[in-house]
Amino acid sequence: MAYVTIGEEADGQRIDNYLLRVAKGVPKSHVYRILRSGEVRVNKGRVDATYRLQTGDVVRIPPIRVSASATADTHVPAATFPVLFEDAHLLVIDKPAGVAVHGGSGVAFGVIEQLRQARPEAKFLELVHRLDRETSGILLLAKKRSALVHLHGQIRDNAMDKRYFACVVGEFGHTRQHARFPLFKYSTPEGERRVRVQADGLASHTVFNRVSAFPGYTLLEAELKTGRTHQIRVHLAQLGFPIVGDDKYGDFAVNKALARSGAKPGIKRMFLHAHRLTFIHPASGEPLTVSAPLPAECEAFLRQLAA
Repeated sequence: MAYVTIGEEADGQRIDNYLLRVAKGVPKSHVYRILRSGEVRVNKGRVDATYRLQTGDVVRIPPIRVSASATADTHVPAATFPVLFEDAHLLVIDKPAGVAVHGGSGVAFGVIEQLRQARPEAKFLELVHRLDRETSGILLLAKKRSALVHLHGQIRDNAMDKRYFACVVGEFGHTRQHARFPLFKYSTPEGERRVRVQADGLASHTVFNRVSAFPGYTLLEAELKTGRTHQIRVHLAQLGFPIVGDDKYGDFAVNKALARSGAKPGIKRMFLHAHRLTFIHPASGEPLTVSAPLPAECEAFLRQLAA
């Protein structure tokens, strides 16, 4: 039997989510069974799955058997990433393209697992939002549960200003254009997650601003008004301007030509970069803007287009 005193990092978290986090690999059904049976106690009393923990609570956790596959040693290498901003509440990094933000779906580990390995002293570190694996740029993490809850509230209220740079195939005719297409998530027969425009999908809204025009290509800034999966990528494909290097919704013939060895212009990644994020700091209440410069390979591609 284990007795755990709850610290600030778990203050406000539901007991079921806390148990699922500390007992990785334990089936959800088992966690809910030990809660229903009263084997888990908080301050010597029974609680249901919706109980929210408070700093100082003493939680009694019974012995839990974890499956052999879940306890198999998966080596997660520690890694650091360029830090754009950090204080006691927040960590903001510049994520490179090609790195997943978390493990799962065939990926053993991602940014969050590597950062936890690199910062063993961190009592709490959680993703506030996500970026696609092939998207680079600003990734926001919370170092306190109170900050995570506050920032998630801003996301729900669409109160964050998220800006991305996207280079697209084609000459975008508008200086500013709103895209409102309902988006529907589905899986391919191979189990790959995809999104398509469909009448009964979730409402979504992106605003595109033309930044620079080149023969056959356009650099756009995308303002996310909602935060749906693959939103920018699908909206641009629907408008007829797929993102350069997009291997799911892009122009595959163009992508192949651009990725050839020695191609000019040439680029071997998707040109989508989260370059600016403005939000309210969860502790100070003041607006905070963080920026991430375009990666070198994207800058080089733009220089080739302008040559």
